[in-house]
Amino acid sequence: MKRLLLLSLFVLALNSAFADKVKVRLFSNNRIEALYVSFDLGIYDLYADDATLLEPGLGEGLSVELKPAANGVSVAVNGYNYGTFSRVMLRATDTACILCLNPRNVKQRTYEGDLVVSTFDKSSLKIINEVEFETYLAGVVQSEIYGDRSDIFRIQAVISRTWALRNINKHRSDGYNFCDYVHCQAYQNRCVRPDIMLGTMQSSGETIVDANGKLIETPFHSNSGGQTANSEDVWRSALPYLRSVQDTFSFRMRQSNWTKVIPRNQWLNYFAKTHKLNIQNDSVKRILLSFSQPQRKAKILGVPLTRVRTDFKLKSTFFSVTTDPNSGDVILNGHGYGHGVGLSQEGTIRMVSLGISYDSIIRHYYTGAHIHRDENVSERYVANFVTEITKIIEEDKANPGKKKSKKDDWLGKLFRVRDRQDREEEFDPTKQELEGDISVEW
Repeated sequence: MKRLLLLSLFVLALNSAFADKVKVRLFSNNRIEALYVSFDLGIYDLYADDATLLEPGLGEGLSVELKPAANGVSVAVNGYNYGTFSRVMLRATDTACILCLNPRNVKQRTYEGDLVVSTFDKSSLKIINEVEFETYLAGVVQSEIYGDRSDIFRIQAVISRTWALRNINKHRSDGYNFCDYVHCQAYQNRCVRPDIMLGTMQSSGETIVDANGKLIETPFHSNSGGQTANSEDVWRSALPYLRSVQDTFSFRMRQSNWTKVIPRNQWLNYFAKTHKLNIQNDSVKRILLSFSQPQRKAKILGVPLTRVRTDFKLKSTFFSVTTDPNSGDVILNGHGYGHGVGLSQEGTIRMVSLGISYDSIIRHYYTGAHIHRDENVSERYVANFVTEITKIIEEDKANPGKKKSKKDDWLGKLFRVRDRQDREEEFDPTKQELEGDISVEW
C-alpha cells in the first residue's frame, strides 16, 4: 500500500544548518547479487560513470536491473541491456521522488533521494543512497523505535541527529557517511508515518551537548532493566554524561525481563576454559552458581559481563544466577535488553506516557547534558510544517482509508511553491499541473 502523506523534509532542510545530503550504504549487512529498481513516485534520470546520460525520464511502469559484472555494473532497463559501467546513478529530477528497491533474496524497501551503485567485486553490489540529512533522520527514527506519541519520535530524532553529526565521517574512507545497520543507525526504509515525521520536525535544529557545548555521544538501548550502566562498564571511556542512573520507568515494558537456562557443566566449564577460573574451588563455584546483581555490576570474578553476554548471546549484562533444584541447570534471570548505556527507549516511551517533558527525559538519561537549538533553523518553517502535519494526522484519524490524489497532498503543493520561488516565478494555484493525478490510499 502506497502512502504519500509525507514525501520528504527537503523544504525544511533548505532552511536548516543541516541541509547537506548524506551518503548511506544500503543493505550493508547483506551480499547483494542483483538489484531491481522500480519507481513509486516522480521521474529519475539514469546516468553511468557520473556524466553519461543513459536514459532520461524513468518513472512508473519502468524497471532497472543492476547486476555485478567483471568490469563493473551491468545495466538493463525493461530488458534492454545498456552494457557495463564502473558506476551507475539514478538521479531524481525533483524533490518528491521515491525509489522501490528489490534486491534478490532480500525484503523490498523504498527510499527517497538518489541512488549510486558500484561493485565490491565481481559478484556483489555496493548501493549508496544520497539523501537529505533530515529525510535520512526521519527514516532512522522510524527504524529505531516504536510508539504512538510524537515526543517519543522527537527524542529519538534528537539523539539520532546528535550521533549522526558527531559521526558524520565514520565511513569516510569507504566512500559514504553511514551504513544502514545498527553499526551506525538502522535505516530500513523511508519514513511513511506522519506521527514519526511530526516528532522529527519538532526536533529540527536540536542536538544534545555537554556543559562545554560540545556534541555528546548518544548511545541508546531497548530497555535498561531498571538501571542504566556507566559507559566504562561497557566500553573503555568514562564519560561524565553517561552515568548509571536508576530507571524504574523501564519496568513492566516489553523487554523488562528475560530468562535463559544453561546446563550447569556448560556454565562452569565456560569460566574454567575461557577465563581460567578454578571451578574446583568451592567459593568460586558458589559465586558462579549464585551470582546476584541488586545493582548493576561490571564483572563476575574479574570476568567482564560484556564478554559473558556476547558469548552466551544474552539480552543484557544485568542478570542474576540461580540453579534449578531438580535438574541442576543454571538459570539466568535477567533484566532489560541492550548494552544499558545512555537512553532506555522503553523507559522513554513510559516517561512520555506519564507526561514528562522530552527535555527532562533527555536530562534523565544523559547526566549534565542539555538540548542545544540551532538559531539558523527557521521557527516559522518548523511551525508551519508541524501545523500541517498535525492536520494530516487528525484527518487520517477522522477518515481512515480515505483516498486522495497526489495533487491533494499538501507537501507536494509546498514542493511546487518552493520550486517556482527558486525560479523566481509567481505561483498560480489555478495553474494546471503537468504531473499525473495518481490516486492512492492514505
